[in-house]
Order: sequence, then C-alpha cells, then structure tokens
Amino acid sequence: MSDLKVLSAGAVKSMVAALGAEYERASGTKIDYVFNTAGSLRQRIEEGETSDLVVLSESLIAALDKRGLIAPGTITDLGRTVTGVIVREGAPAPDISTPAAFKQALLDARSVAYTDPKAGGSGGIMFVGLLDRLGIADEVNKKAVLCKGGFDVSEAVAAGRAELGTTFVSEALPVKGLNVIGTLPGDLHYTNTYTAAVHVRSAAPDRAKALLKALTDPATRPRWDAAGLEPAF
Repeated sequence: MSDLKVLSAGAVKSMVAALGAEYERASGTKIDYVFNTAGSLRQRIEEGETSDLVVLSESLIAALDKRGLIAPGTITDLGRTVTGVIVREGAPAPDISTPAAFKQALLDARSVAYTDPKAGGSGGIMFVGLLDRLGIADEVNKKAVLCKGGFDVSEAVAAGRAELGTTFVSEALPVKGLNVIGTLPGDLHYTNTYTAAVHVRSAAPDRAKALLKALTDPATRPRWDAAGLEPAF
C-alpha cells in the first residue's frame, strides 16, 4: 500500500517521477502516481477523488483552491514549459520561423498530431484555439492524429504515424526518435506554468509537504531546465 498519492499532469511527468523516486529511496515513502491530462485530473478531484499532492497547470490549481480543495499555504509553482514543434528524427524540418511559415507548414504536412482537446490536455485545448485563430481548423482537422496526451503525440511522430506534431517540449524530450525543431513563433508562442499543492483532505500532509520540498530543492534547477521545464522556484 502506498504512503502518498500524487495526481500529476503529464507535462511535468519526467521530473515529478524522477525526483519522486529519489524521495522514495531517501525517505522510505512509497508513492502512487497517477499521470493524466490536467483537465481530466481536475474533474476527478472536483468529483471527490482525494490525493496527497496535486500537480496541475497554475490556473487549474487556482480553480481548485477557490473550491476549497487545496490546503492553505501549500500552492507552489514548479516549472514553466513551452509548446514546441516536432518531426521524426531524420525528417526534413519545415520552416516555422514566423506565424505565416508555421501556418503553411501545418497546411503542407500530410498529418498533424496533437492532444485531443476532449481529453482535457492544456496543450490540445490551446492548439485547437490556435487553429481557429489561423483560420485553418477545417484543413488541419481532416488530417489530425488526435492523441491522449503529449507523450502520445511525441510517440506518434517518432513512430511515423504523424508527419508533424505539437506538444510541450518537456513531453517531447524524453521520447527517442524525434527532433524538436523549435517553439511556436512570434505571437503564437505559448508557455504554461505547472503548480503543485497539497490536497485539503490529504491523509499525509506532512509527507506531501516533504515531497513538495524535494521537488523544489534549488539544487534540482539545472535538471528541470534540461527536462524542458524552466524552474519557477
């Protein structure tokens, strides 16, 4: 049986899992991780599911806090990630240097992978709005490869199931066989902050706070950067 339960968005999975494992070894605490899209986890929490530590986008943590589901004084920003554009390793890199060039790259691609917005992923919801903004939603949706989350987007591109993909850089870097060719250009640039907090009904709030302290140890900042997550602490 686990000592701590962590509900976490996938964008920060690599660091939450890595630093959590180190905390487990150092403390003897066993952690049960649930990684999913931020939106789906928010819904589960609002419907009554409890956890010890919750890691979601900054805005969703704020929404849970307004509903009285976050322990006072525990909200802590972890890292900021940015949306990138990916292709399979060895494939030609399209020009994405300007919004107009990126729009053309989306139109030229045979298939485009991104997170299904219905899955509740922050990146997918943002990208659907971006397609509407660019006026190419219908064209891209016809060739979309919809995925459950950012890691699935990365794996779809690496496996050749999609020619072009867009997801948070932090969800692309752990996947072999693809290249991050850049971030969204110009005024399309998108950054999201991920935040942790202790659930108000945590069964082990002190251990949850200790894990949160381990996640935000200043000595780990270079590792957050290497994972594509600019540390926010």
